[in-house]
Amino acid sequence: MTQVDYIETVEALEAFYEAPADLVINKVMAELSPLYEKWIMASRLCMVATVGPEGTDDSPRGDTGPVVQVLDSKTLALPDWPGNNRLDSLRNIIRDGRISLMFLVAGSDNVVRINGTARLTADPVLRARFDRNGKQPRTVILVSIHEVYGQCAQALKRAETWTAGDQSQDLPTVAELIGEALEWSAKNTA
Repeated sequence: MTQVDYIETVEALEAFYEAPADLVINKVMAELSPLYEKWIMASRLCMVATVGPEGTDDSPRGDTGPVVQVLDSKTLALPDWPGNNRLDSLRNIIRDGRISLMFLVAGSDNVVRINGTARLTADPVLRARFDRNGKQPRTVILVSIHEVYGQCAQALKRAETWTAGDQSQDLPTVAELIGEALEWSAKNTA
């Protein structure tokens, strides 16, 4: 890679951009309003970002209905359904409770974001709230809301997220990706 000049200060960064409009600053709320709750309850997919001593993690969480339950205007419950058992997000939550959620609704270019703190519980009453034919999540992530706001729709519009043709036919399968990772690991850890 050629020599790159990095931006090292916030002041240097801000020199490249105009100041945000008051609307962008003032749109942030500290709790769910009825309209934000309606949006979140329509979302079956959210991205969960956490941070811990090993770094960051961003994991998709999806469901057949609302991906979370609203417990009150400041608290969400997110079930942890079985997955790959890496537990990256859950370990991060235990060590550093900061969390961000980005809620998507199919067909909409808008995104609702929540920033806050999270804790884990295996409380049987909370787990039972998500019961599906006798199956329950192993744990539930409780999110305390610090900020909620709508994100700019430009990224999803530029990507034509919901309107572009299906481009998945030529993508490698997850099995192929894992196979390649195992080969890489064998070469680089020997």
